Amino acid sequence: MAAVSPIASSTAPNWLKEAQESIAASESPGGLLGALQDARYPASIKNFLTKSQNAANNLSLISSSTAQSQNTLTQQMANTAAQKLMNERAALLQKMNPQQTNFTPPAGLDSFIYFQDGTSIDTQNNILTMANGTQIDTTTGLQVVDPKSIISMANGAYLNTSTNILTMADGTRIDTVTGLKVTA
Repeated sequence: MAAVSPIASSTAPNWLKEAQESIAASESPGGLLGALQDARYPASIKNFLTKSQNAANNLSLISSSTAQSQNTLTQQMANTAAQKLMNERAALLQKMNPQQTNFTPPAGLDSFIYFQDGTSIDTQNNILTMANGTQIDTTTGLQVVDPKSIISMANGAYLNTSTNILTMADGTRIDTVTGLKVTA
């Protein structure tokens, strides 16, 4: 059975060449129909098997090529999706944690502040030292007393050996050097 040749298109740029190719293709049909046509002749079984094998190889090559192309496309799509996700996460991270520029941390207080009258403040220990040596705790406003310089008496009175002031149980303060009552 001869293959039906398509009629050459008169609108094609080279219709004569197209017609010649169509005639040549109809004279030597290929594919399965051509293999079956060759099987009519007893001496052509070898020819039939060869053409069948070639057709099988060509179909296998088409299937393999299609699968390989599909795998390549799948990998490209997965890589593109992963790259897009990483870019979105980086943009979100940048948006949530903007990088600060030209930031200067605030300067803390000096550890000691000195005044013109001789008074000083120790900002780390919160102690104000007056010109006369009296120390006051800046957080409580009470006078700072070194516990080593205090001698406690049995009746509740105590003596500050660094200032020589005796404080009685009723709160009266006496300078032990002069014996005078301290009012301030």
